[in-house]
Amino acid sequence: MINSYNEILNSKTKGEKLLAILLDPDKLAVGNLSDLIQKINQSPATHIFVGGSSFDGTHLDELIIELKSKINLPFLLFPGNPSQISDKADGILFLTLLSGRNPDYLIEHQVNAVPIIKKTNLEVISTGYILIESGNETAVERVSQTKPLDRTNHEYALQTAQAGEFIGNKLIYLEAGSGAKLSVPKEMIILVSQNINVPLIVGGGIRSKQEIENAFNAGADIVVIGTAFENDTNFFNS
Repeated sequence: MINSYNEILNSKTKGEKLLAILLDPDKLAVGNLSDLIQKINQSPATHIFVGGSSFDGTHLDELIIELKSKINLPFLLFPGNPSQISDKADGILFLTLLSGRNPDYLIEHQVNAVPIIKKTNLEVISTGYILIESGNETAVERVSQTKPLDRTNHEYALQTAQAGEFIGNKLIYLEAGSGAKLSVPKEMIILVSQNINVPLIVGGGIRSKQEIENAFNAGADIVVIGTAFENDTNFFNS
């Protein structure tokens, strides 16, 4: 069985950067995956994240089974709510929305997810999820009914990340949001990465290979690419 978290830690220790492609099940049909699978297998991706802000869970099992049969990468769930849990994945990012104060996303969804997760063999990875203001309202902001953190207040973002680490989160995820106009500021990534000990994920608003590289150079251990790859599966060949 894959131990994804240990592999992430080992990569961080060695200074190896990881790249996750985020797939939104709402935008995928089980019978129409061949081109996507080919492009993922040709990409430098090291992980597949699966989830969306509003997906209702229909066809998730079938989707993951089909993708996993042809893609030899760890599949980690990135759920917006408990209906997005599938025992066909390898693990789950057990998210707490640290940037918001909506109790549903701080603890309620997590409590409701426990009975479902307990029936699976999913590796559970506690993840502090921090939404950063990105120039437009993102799906996460709309669905969670929470406001993102000020993108210019780097110190408060750091405090939030450190609070997550103190609580026991094993990963910290700085997220600009799906379809964000602006990605997480480089200065914020630098500050947070230099002052936490757990691996740092950065995603949202990243539209080019150069922006991926910029996030890595600023200190991200894992960069997540979603919308840009959805819109152009030749993203890594351009």
